[in-house]
Amino acid sequence: MKQKHYIAGLYLRLSQEDERQGESVSIDNQRTILRKYAEEHGFEIHDEYIDDGVSGTTFQRPEVQRLLDDAKTGIINTIIVKDLSRFGRNYIEVGQYVDYVFPAFGIRFIAIQDNVDTENRDSNAMEMMPIVNIFNEWHAANTSKKIKAVRRSNALAGIYSAKKATYGYLKGPDKKRTPVIDEETAPVVRRIFELYAAGISPKNIADILNADGIPSPGKLAYERLGHKGRPNEMRLWCEVSIRFMLNNIMYIGHLPMLQETTVSYKNHKRQAKDRSDWVITYNNHEPIIPQELWDRVQERQKHMAQGRKTKTGFVHPLSGFLVCADCGSKLKMSGHLNGPKTAYQYHFDCGLHIRYGKTLCFSHFIPAKVLEEIVLGDIREMAQRIVLDEKAIREEFIRHNAELADKAIKTAKKELQAKRKRTEELSRLMQVAYEDRLKGKMPEDICIGFIQKYSEEQKRLETEIEELEAKLTETENTIQSADDFIRNIKKYLEAPELTREMCYELLECVVVGGLPKVTGKERVIDIVYKVDIASVLRYKRKK
Repeated sequence: MKQKHYIAGLYLRLSQEDERQGESVSIDNQRTILRKYAEEHGFEIHDEYIDDGVSGTTFQRPEVQRLLDDAKTGIINTIIVKDLSRFGRNYIEVGQYVDYVFPAFGIRFIAIQDNVDTENRDSNAMEMMPIVNIFNEWHAANTSKKIKAVRRSNALAGIYSAKKATYGYLKGPDKKRTPVIDEETAPVVRRIFELYAAGISPKNIADILNADGIPSPGKLAYERLGHKGRPNEMRLWCEVSIRFMLNNIMYIGHLPMLQETTVSYKNHKRQAKDRSDWVITYNNHEPIIPQELWDRVQERQKHMAQGRKTKTGFVHPLSGFLVCADCGSKLKMSGHLNGPKTAYQYHFDCGLHIRYGKTLCFSHFIPAKVLEEIVLGDIREMAQRIVLDEKAIREEFIRHNAELADKAIKTAKKELQAKRKRTEELSRLMQVAYEDRLKGKMPEDICIGFIQKYSEEQKRLETEIEELEAKLTETENTIQSADDFIRNIKKYLEAPELTREMCYELLECVVVGGLPKVTGKERVIDIVYKVDIASVLRYKRKK
């Protein structure tokens, strides 16, 4: 009988966890064992297939997939590994390949140190193989738990364990690898925050940085660390990376850890964790962004006025801030050329009227320049009055807000007290019903009905109590000084023009009334500021 010619593929794998075990499982050690075995048994070696730094719990490994493709297409007819755990730590998939896939394609599988050889299926080692595979998977699961415990422990200790430092920082030389400011990239981070606070969109910020030739985080990682990145990656700034940076608390000196997790020890797909599950070390390192700038950026992200670009890329300072006084919809901007060679002349009108005509709302047409002058004039006038009488205005503002907040707090506390008292009463009623049931004074079905009814009411009340407590905290926080608003508006005492940054800092919205020829009365433009200091100023103006 002619002896079969065996063409072998040698599979070698090393995970990050295996590296801690030392030389015994190293790639060089595996190579020595596999080549020696192949030579002693007269196998022709076709190629080596090496997955370095990849977990065995998944079969989505580049080299194991190439190995399997070569085996299925007949390029090799033998697979040799050091032991079963090198091939994989998922006992179901390892079993499927060894028991079903490999026999179907006439492939011989050998795990040297486990004495597994599919050519001899009656051996004790083959009978023990399912148990060995289960143990290998248990080892992977147990290792995963230990690694997670170590990572959590390190996070709680404030040890910076990211593979690469966040853009703008470098890993420090101390034991905790505390982030230190990277003088090359930190100015770029500040510029991004300042551009956004000035009203520039993340998309436009990315375009500006790309046009200026500033290396993106991906390109910088490639240049400094040799990170390959994804195939066909352009390594340019993009909107997503800008938005991520604008929300990264690393830049104000806090260290967020354990922000992601994997689906399981078998499925390594990354998932974002809820912020409440993060481990955060506050005031951990030197911030790149001052708190005042961070607050302005976060405020802008929450603001209703995101603004829209024209076809030429222009975003009007008031875009998104304007509201129709009659239907509540946003005002939409349009433009036309004022002559063949002159600049665009922009105007605003009710968005609902533009889309649906007179059936839902009427025209609120107003030239953009007119609105700009009205808003800028009001800001300048307020700034002037503050400069002239700042102390009195601040005191009046604090008194006015304190009165409003005090009334709201008293109402909320009274409501909270009543709901908490009712919750306690429901607990007592449930206990009484249960005791009556035990004593035989109440039928079981009636007792269950009462308890369900009381329990549902109690859950509803608990939810309402939580909402009230949150509202109470928010109301108490509104008793604040007008210093921030006063400081901001004073900057614009002699502002030459209205800017988007100015609008974001000062305005909540601008409510635009209808045309006099339509309404039959004078048009009203109501400028709503973020801080209600305007009511104090206007009150003083009437006196």
